[in-house]
Amino acid sequence: MKLSEVAKRLNCRMEGRGNVEIAGVAGLEEAGPQDLTFLSNPKYVRKLRETRAAAVIVGEDVSAPDVPTLISPNPYLAFARAIEIFYFPPAPVPGIHPTAWVADSARLGRNCSIGAQATVAHHVAIGDNAVLHPGVTLYPFVEVGDDFVAHANASVREYCRIGNRVILQNNAVIGSDGFGFAPREDGSYYKIVQSGIVVLEDDVEVGANACIDRSTVGETRIQAGAKIDNLVQIGHGSRVGRHSVLAAQVGLAGSTKVGNHVMLGGQVGVAGHLSIGDRVVVTAQSGVGRSIEPGRRISGSPEMDSGLWKRNYILMHRLPDLFSEVKELRRQLKQLGRETEKDKSKK
Repeated sequence: MKLSEVAKRLNCRMEGRGNVEIAGVAGLEEAGPQDLTFLSNPKYVRKLRETRAAAVIVGEDVSAPDVPTLISPNPYLAFARAIEIFYFPPAPVPGIHPTAWVADSARLGRNCSIGAQATVAHHVAIGDNAVLHPGVTLYPFVEVGDDFVAHANASVREYCRIGNRVILQNNAVIGSDGFGFAPREDGSYYKIVQSGIVVLEDDVEVGANACIDRSTVGETRIQAGAKIDNLVQIGHGSRVGRHSVLAAQVGLAGSTKVGNHVMLGGQVGVAGHLSIGDRVVVTAQSGVGRSIEPGRRISGSPEMDSGLWKRNYILMHRLPDLFSEVKELRRQLKQLGRETEKDKSKK
């Protein structure tokens, strides 16, 4: 495809030769002579001199005179859309595979694809254009909107509700029992029935092997546009706000409330019954033990302001030297004390 055609489809302004042939997309360092690449961070502009790419997508503030360019206010987003031009995933096979089981009481929308050994239980309702890959299981009374995609072995438990354009990656579990047990007098535990549900609103994506627990009563809710990475655990009764992003291995204890446009880095842990305000950023491996006000940037365990955490981190690496200095000062003070005592005794 000619670069000029790519520019038109991406709605980018073009500079340089429009007749350059583009066969695919690749990263800045890996791109070859027929690849389109991108630069979203101006501090890496020096790498433009080294790239072998046929053309590059850049922002308004970047100049690349030696390489044909597509100029976009959001180069990363433009690159994401360019991938769709050149990548062709296998098309789902329409209809119901002979080895799948669909209950007579289930209602399927138009143009659905039900893969091998998938299970659609009693009274399930599925919207149009749904794709259930092999081994997907929908328990009784599940409701699913249009354009739903569930990859192999994903499961949605009873009564859970899923909106439009939701994607479940492989082995995601929606609506597993919350971790609820009442202690008995003899030290054993009585299992509390988890009678609530999970609600995934429109445009939510849940990563591979992520688990979102159903609530004891009421609901666990993931609001529109939220993105849940692989191996994330969301406890019962929690809520994740609109367009929030939870990276791999994040863990939310029960009844955690996460605001809108929040970013939780990899392996962040949040204690139960806390609230995290809108647009909070929590950096990787932080442990959150208190509620966080909107707009804060948090790091560390226990959590603190990221600026303070960075200063403490730098000081921590200086502790051995500081300890040695203090030890030497104490030695000098003791020596000075002994000399002072000797002077007094002579008088």
